[in-house]
Amino acid sequence: MNIRPKQKEALDVNITPLIDVVFLLLIFFMVSTTFKHESEITINLPESSSVSPPQDDNIIEIAIDSKGTYYIDKRQVVNTELKTVMRALEKIAGDRKTPVILISADAQTPHQSVIVAMDAARKLGFVNLSIATKQSKSTEE
Repeated sequence: MNIRPKQKEALDVNITPLIDVVFLLLIFFMVSTTFKHESEITINLPESSSVSPPQDDNIIEIAIDSKGTYYIDKRQVVNTELKTVMRALEKIAGDRKTPVILISADAQTPHQSVIVAMDAARKLGFVNLSIATKQSKSTEE
């Protein structure tokens, strides 16, 4: 006769599959999340009936506020001279040969400021230019 109580087996909980599922969910949500593109510079964009912003990682944004001050990839350019804008644009572009230049100019920006930005891009050999606008309220309906 065996008087000793039967020893129970120790329970072993394997959480490896649970961790795998959590990491897969985390990766899924990180990849599928869209991020809102916001700028610290207040720019009132001109309106257009159709809006299709370029979706490319090779974009250099030139923002021009209502006073004609240039911001290239959110960094303020020292002055508004063509040579200075060209140097700043060339420095930001680095070794990229064909970046897309996105010009975001305020609706009240002097026309000459936009022309200087376009001229600087052209002289550096950047031919892919795009001008940012916002959709007009009459066509949003």
